[in-house]
Amino acid sequence: MVQKAYDWKNGAVLEDHSRRKHKIIGEYFYDYLLVRCRRPQQSLFRLAIIDGFAGGGRYQCGSPGSPLIFIEELVRANSTVNLSRIDQGLPPVSFQCLLIVNDFDPEVINILRENVSPLVARIKETNQNINLQVKFLTSPFEKAFIEIEKILNSEKYTNVVFNLDQCGHSLVEVDTVKKIVSSYPSAEIFFTFAIQSLIAFLQKSDPSKLIRYGVGKEELAVLNGPLNREEWLGLAERIVFETFSKFAGFVSPFSIHNPNGWRYWLLHMANRSFRARQVFNDVLHRNKNMQAHFGRSGLNMLAYNPDNDANALYLFGEEDRKAATEELIYDIPRFVTDSGSEMPLSDFYRQVYNGTPAHSDDIHAAIIESSEVQAVTRHGGVRRKGTSIRAEDVLKLKPQRSFFPMLAKKNKKP
Repeated sequence: MVQKAYDWKNGAVLEDHSRRKHKIIGEYFYDYLLVRCRRPQQSLFRLAIIDGFAGGGRYQCGSPGSPLIFIEELVRANSTVNLSRIDQGLPPVSFQCLLIVNDFDPEVINILRENVSPLVARIKETNQNINLQVKFLTSPFEKAFIEIEKILNSEKYTNVVFNLDQCGHSLVEVDTVKKIVSSYPSAEIFFTFAIQSLIAFLQKSDPSKLIRYGVGKEELAVLNGPLNREEWLGLAERIVFETFSKFAGFVSPFSIHNPNGWRYWLLHMANRSFRARQVFNDVLHRNKNMQAHFGRSGLNMLAYNPDNDANALYLFGEEDRKAATEELIYDIPRFVTDSGSEMPLSDFYRQVYNGTPAHSDDIHAAIIESSEVQAVTRHGGVRRKGTSIRAEDVLKLKPQRSFFPMLAKKNKKP
C-alpha cells in the first residue's frame, strides 16, 4: 500500500479514523501513567515515548497530533498523580520523559518543532515535576530505529511506549516489532495498519501461513470480498491476532469501527502485564463504537465459528456489555474448573485477558453473580461487591454448586 502523505505545510486534514485513534491513545496514555505511579514509596518515573511517524503536530482544524497529545496527557497525569499524593501526605512523583519524534520529511519536522516548542517552554516555566527532553529525527522509520535503539540503550530506558501510526504495513517490519517487545521488558506499542495490506502481504510472502491460521479456500474468498461483512471482520481479526501474539504477551486485535468497511486496525501490544490489556479494554468501553470485534464476547473472543449463534458484532457499548456478562457467568466457572478448584485472581487475569474484550467491571460482576465461583480474600472473607475484588484475591469454586446452567451452556458449540 502506498503511504498517503499528509499536507502538513498547507494544513493537514484530520480524518475521522485518525481522530478516533488519537482519542483512544490519549486516554490510554493518561491511564497508563496513573497506573504506573501508584506506589506510595515511588519518587521517580522514567519513560521514553517514540513517535515513529510524528507528522507536523497540529492539524488544519487546530486539533493536536500524537506528539502534542503525549505531552498534554503527561502534564494532565502529572497533575492528577501529585494532587492525589498531596491529599495522602505523600511526596510528589517526578516524571523524567524522553520524547523521540521522527518523520522522514525534514520540513515536516521543522513544523513539528514550532508546534512542540511552546508546550516544552510552558512545562519548564510552570512544572518542576516534569523533566521533558525532545529529540527530533528525520529518516524512514527502519533507519531511524537504529538511532532510537542507541539512544534508549545509552540512557537506559526500560519503560518505552512506541506509537507506530503508519498508513500501510510495509513501513515497519514485523521483525522490528518483535525486536521492540523482546528488547524492552516494559514495552508497549500502538501499531496502526491497513488490514488489506497485511492480508495481501501474507498471501504473497507466505500463502501457507494463512492455511496454518485456519483460513481455507472458502474463508479466503470471504477475505477477498467486501470489507463490511461481519464474517470478514471475524476472520481478519483472527489473522491479526495470530500474526502478532507470537511477539507480545498481550495483543488487542480490534479494528477501528467503520460500517462501510473495517480497513484500519489500531493494535495495542504489551509485553508482560495483564494490567495493560485490562486498562486498554476499559478505555475502549469508554469510547464505545470506536472499535469493533466480531465473535464471542466472553473469555474466548476468537472462537469464531460461522455456524455459532454466539457470534456477534461487539462495539464495546452497553448492550454488548450485557451480552458479555451473560457469557462470562458461564465461562469463568468452566475456566476455573479446567484449572482445578481454585486459582489466584492474578493468575486468572494473566491467562484470560489476551482472549477477552470484556470490561474489568463486567468480569467482576460475573464473578459476584455466579452461583459457581467466588472471590475470597487472603483472610478468608468472600467478596460481595465487584468493586472490592482485588488481584491478590483467590478465585474459588463454591462448596455447593448448581451445574445445570453451566452444563447446558457447555453443550453449545464453542
